[in-house]
Amino acid sequence: MTSRVVETPHGPARAELHCASGGRAALLLGHGAGGLITAPDLVAAARAAVDVGVHVALVEQPYRVAGRRAPAPAVQLDAAWLAVVEDLSTGWFDDLPLVFGGRSSGARVACRTSAEGQAVAVLCLAFPVHPPGRPEKTRLPELDAVEVATLVVQGENDPFGRPAAAHHRELALLRGDHNLKADLEGVHRAVGEWLDRVLRPMG
Repeated sequence: MTSRVVETPHGPARAELHCASGGRAALLLGHGAGGLITAPDLVAAARAAVDVGVHVALVEQPYRVAGRRAPAPAVQLDAAWLAVVEDLSTGWFDDLPLVFGGRSSGARVACRTSAEGQAVAVLCLAFPVHPPGRPEKTRLPELDAVEVATLVVQGENDPFGRPAAAHHRELALLRGDHNLKADLEGVHRAVGEWLDRVLRPMG
């Protein structure tokens, strides 16, 4: 494991790099709004990726590196994320297909930046479809706008809602709620199987 500090337009971000043997692709994972890259579902997803030969970068946004819990505005999150993508794609993951992903807020960032960052696929852990109890405040357009293969891993009792499967979007429904801690083996299995399948044609 290697840690790398990346300068972004909104302060330094940090990437924790986990290398896989073979290195067929790279998966960049972002954390939730007030969370850390040590969230159990992120760790399970990272382990699954490495197990199928995919390098992983767990990306810590500048506001978290600075010790703040309240997230930065979406435009700042996206700009910082793309700065990390650019740095890693030229320095560490040169010429490798990139998969964007994250949990909750990090999944939203991955969706919003997938086209500009030229991601070949998107992994969403606990995508927050709407704030709890407020289904009218939907974030589904962010998910629907993704044009590449997408996997959403969601807890069946997630108070943030549940997206449906759609064209090029798969849904892995697991027991548990928004933190996905109840079935980490299910997270590992779903992520590993999906990555192996969607990356096979690129190998």
